[in-house]
Amino acid sequence: MNGPVNSYRLELLSATEKREIPGLISFVGEDASGSFGIQAGHTRLMTPLVFGLARFRCTDDDWQYLAMPGAMLYFADNRLRICTRHFLLDRDYQRISTLLREQLLAEEEQLITVKRSLHRMEQQLLRRLWELGQDAPGSRQ
Repeated sequence: MNGPVNSYRLELLSATEKREIPGLISFVGEDASGSFGIQAGHTRLMTPLVFGLARFRCTDDDWQYLAMPGAMLYFADNRLRICTRHFLLDRDYQRISTLLREQLLAEEEQLITVKRSLHRMEQQLLRRLWELGQDAPGSRQ
């Protein structure tokens, strides 16, 4: 059993880590429409979470904070699954806020740089293919 009937289980999944946390009584996250909460017995829900902090609380415990660079959330049958590239957990809001700014923002900046580089490579490849097509015999009139 997952603990009391009014609780549920959280599964955090990343590229390198899996964590299970039983006994959640509340989760607060944010998607494109704004902040929302989940308690035990919530209807099925799937939504993409935005970059930032979410928080959750277990039975007789303080809030814990979850930092992530966006994620996919799925809740069904009193099980909350969050899939993301990377996540950080901490009970201290100030500490995790600092980590979010430093670590996850740096990761996002690196991804943006990689995407730009790939886009430039794609443009150069397409230009080169076009040039090769122009140089092919019979392509010019």
